[in-house]
Amino acid sequence: MLKIGLTGGIGSGKTTVANIFEVLGIPVYYADEEAKKLMNENKALRREIIRLFGDAAYKEGELDRSFLGELVFSDPEKLSQLNKIVHPATLEDAAQWMVRQQAPYAIKEAALIFEANLQSYFDYVIGVTAPESLRISRVIQRDHTSMEKVLKRIRQQMNEEEKIALCDFVIKNDEKEGLLPQVFKVHETLMAKG
Repeated sequence: MLKIGLTGGIGSGKTTVANIFEVLGIPVYYADEEAKKLMNENKALRREIIRLFGDAAYKEGELDRSFLGELVFSDPEKLSQLNKIVHPATLEDAAQWMVRQQAPYAIKEAALIFEANLQSYFDYVIGVTAPESLRISRVIQRDHTSMEKVLKRIRQQMNEEEKIALCDFVIKNDEKEGLLPQVFKVHETLMAKG
């Protein structure tokens, strides 16, 4: 079974593309969603988050994502600390998940494949790209947040052009080219390789 990475900057439409692959019968591991679960359910990870960021990181027993987001997206050092403890737990969880899959290929959807130097873990990496102005408007609408906060998060990520240049396949989610034909083409190629 082929291991496929699916990446792209915030607001590029990674999740939309991943959903299409799921409709085609391909299993998808959503790294951000699983990381959130692990930060709530993994006792060792919870202890480490509280040690680093204080008791305010959890409210009523659940991770306070807005508190933690404000903290880490305004301080690169704190973001790095969080990633250093969350990435290993998510990597282990994803590796166990991959082993259980029965499809010709399985996808791990993750924003930080290249930033975390994980590309060697995958047989191929698919990049989803969109113009920055469109990405910003999508995130403002989705997260009910400000342009300033979105730009802060974008600046924390790898440059979009650099990221896409490293990908084996590129899907443009610019609302001009159809997504379905692009995903089908990648799917057919991967099925032939799987």
